[in-house]
Amino acid sequence: MNRAVPVLLIVLAIVALFATLRQSPVAAQESSRLAVVWTSGDPEVAHRVCFMYTHNAKRQKWFDEVRLIVWGPSARLLAGDKDLQAAVKAMEKDGITVEACVSCADSYGVSDQLRAMGIDVKGMGKPLSDMLKGGWKVLTF
Repeated sequence: MNRAVPVLLIVLAIVALFATLRQSPVAAQESSRLAVVWTSGDPEVAHRVCFMYTHNAKRQKWFDEVRLIVWGPSARLLAGDKDLQAAVKAMEKDGITVEACVSCADSYGVSDQLRAMGIDVKGMGKPLSDMLKGGWKVLTF
């Protein structure tokens, strides 16, 4: 599988997000909350794009509040990858809230492992819907 295509799509999504912020400086000032929905089971996407951007969004103060939402195949990937687990701990230490979809985690049999990492594993449909309605910027990897 050609990995250049998914990475290109991710880069385009990031560019679109910044273009939206640049077009509306007032909205950017009012809404400095970012929810990153991580769905990919691809470790390269996690390491080289999703985690890099998410962590820098908080460290560089591009957004005041940053949440990483573990959803779908990313739950299984995170439960089995020590390097990703360490990266999540570093993000949490820097103030990023990490949450996981319980339905997804249960379907992969990893809810207990994610909870043991200190991740809030819960129903995410309503919280994500509330974020979307509440003006959060949402980026999906």
